[in-house]
Amino acid sequence: MILTRRRVLEVGGGILAALLARPAAAMSASVEIAMQGRPDGSHVWFDPIGLHIEPGQTVRWINRDRGNSHTVTSYHPEIFDRPRRIPAKAKAWDSGYLLPEETFSVRFDEEGVYDYYCVPHEHAGMVGRIVVGKSPAVEAAAETAGLTPLPEAALNGFPQVEEIIDNGIVRRE
Repeated sequence: MILTRRRVLEVGGGILAALLARPAAAMSASVEIAMQGRPDGSHVWFDPIGLHIEPGQTVRWINRDRGNSHTVTSYHPEIFDRPRRIPAKAKAWDSGYLLPEETFSVRFDEEGVYDYYCVPHEHAGMVGRIVVGKSPAVEAAAETAGLTPLPEAALNGFPQVEEIIDNGIVRRE
């Protein structure tokens, strides 16, 4: 086979296109977070508890806890009168109760910090945090009067934004 200049450019262009397409495909890949629990029900958690993703990625939660049903619920006044702990332009979500092996997914398009919890296990500290984008800051809700405050176990459960960005993923049991 004789390599002509045109053939070299065609092959090189194909390789370049494949390399450029790879990051876009990686950014759109779904990431999984498991809902976990000890068999005796003494402890429940999200795994990972902290996750750093790019805008446009989807997160899929799956209930891997055979002994409990769980929810994935964003902190937002529209849902159970909770303070907003997601970006102002982001849409609130609630999975409803997920039985073992059931899943729920959300696509994250807005940069920012998203805090979420499990409705029946929030008082046990079953919370998680997703950081979307480069270096977003936690947005404080402007209005919290009349809203249900977070329990101390939940407030103490969130990993630091910097830890999530530095490590990409934070696991705790």
